[in-house]
Amino acid sequence: MGGDDRIVYLDNAATSWPKPAGVADAMAAFLRDSGGNPGRSGHRLSIAAGRVVAEARDAVAEALGVGDPLRVAFAANATAAINAALFGVLRPGDLVVADGMAHNAVARPLTELGRMGVSVKWIRCGRDGSIDLAHAEKLVRGTGGRAARMLVVTHGSNVCGSLAPLGELAGVAARHGATMLVDAAQTAGIEDLGLDSLGDAMVAFTGHKAMLGPGGTGGLAFSRGADIGRVRPLVRGGTGSASDSEDQPAFMPDRLEAGTANGPGLAGLAAGLGWIAGNGGRGAIRDRELRLTEALVSGIAALPGAAVYGPEPGRPRCAVMSFTLAGWSCSELALALDERYGVLCRVGLHCAPRAHRVLGTFPDGTARFAPGPFTTEADVERAIGALAELAAEGGRA
Repeated sequence: MGGDDRIVYLDNAATSWPKPAGVADAMAAFLRDSGGNPGRSGHRLSIAAGRVVAEARDAVAEALGVGDPLRVAFAANATAAINAALFGVLRPGDLVVADGMAHNAVARPLTELGRMGVSVKWIRCGRDGSIDLAHAEKLVRGTGGRAARMLVVTHGSNVCGSLAPLGELAGVAARHGATMLVDAAQTAGIEDLGLDSLGDAMVAFTGHKAMLGPGGTGGLAFSRGADIGRVRPLVRGGTGSASDSEDQPAFMPDRLEAGTANGPGLAGLAAGLGWIAGNGGRGAIRDRELRLTEALVSGIAALPGAAVYGPEPGRPRCAVMSFTLAGWSCSELALALDERYGVLCRVGLHCAPRAHRVLGTFPDGTARFAPGPFTTEADVERAIGALAELAAEGGRA
C-alpha cells in the first residue's frame, strides 16, 4: 500500500489540518491592511483592526449559540479559558464536580485548586466514556446542605469521542444551583451547543480545531443566564477602556480581555468559521465527519487483533475514535503508519489519563484517529488497509 508521498491526516482532534486557504489569506490581510492595535487608538488602522475582532466575536457567538457577542471573551486557547473560569469562580471550601473523561486542561487546574482547599469530586463514567447521570446528580447535590458550586463537563472526549448530554447535565446543575462549565475543545464550531439554552453556563472553546482557525485563539463564552460578575479576572491590565481607573473594567468583554488581542489569529478564526458557513454549515460537515468516523470504527473493529474503545456504533459521539492493535505498541504503530503509509495519527494518553483509566487503556494508551472536513473516503480506506497489513504482520511489541 505504501510507496507514495500522499498524507492522510487523521489528527484533527489535536489540531485541524489543512486549514481553508482563506485562513492564511485573512491573517496576512490583517497584518498588511489593518495592523493597528484594536481598541487602543482612533486612527484608521486601529479601527480596521477592531472591526476584524468584532467580526470574529460575532462569528464565534453564532457558532456557540450566544445571542450577545459581548458575552464572548477571547483567550489564547481553551486551556486558558478553563483556567480563567475555574480560578475565577472557585474559592477554598467550595465543591466542584467534574466528569471522569476530563482532559488535563481540567484535571490539572482542579488538582491545584484541591491543594488550595477546594473539594473536587469526580463523576463515574462507563467503559464507553458515557457519564453516569445518577452519580452526577448525587455529587452535585452534595451532602449536609453543601451543593456543588460548579459542574465541569467534557462535551466531547478527545480520546474516544463520547459525547456528553449537555441538556440533561444543565438540568442537574440547575436543580442544585451550580454553574456549568463546558470544555468544548473538541466540539465548538461543529456541534450545535445552544449555549443560551443551558441556563447558568460557560463554554471554553478553542479556535484551532473544529473552528478551523489558527493556534493561539479560543476563549470563554457565557450563556444569557450566567452571572459573569462572580468571575474574578485571572489576568488584569490594559483594555483601551476606562483608562482613568486602575481597576479592571467590570463590563464584558473587557473584564476578561486584558492586553492586546491576537488580531491576526482572530482574523483567521473568522475566516475558518466563514468557510464552515459557506460549505454546508456545521450540521452537514458534522454528519459527514461522523460517517467517516463510523466507517473507521467498523472497519478497524473487524481487523484481527484490533480493539476499538468508546461509544458503540450509532451512539452519540464526535469525530474521534481510539483503538489498539495486538502485537504493536502504540508508538511503533504510529511510526509504521506514518513512515510506511503516510497516515498521521496521535498515540499515547492524549493528555487525558483519567479517560484512559475509564477505558481500561492506562498506562499504555491508544492510537487515535480523528477525521476532519477535508478527510475523504479514500483516506479512510487507506488507513484501514494500512492497519490490515500491520495486523497481518503481528507487530513486534
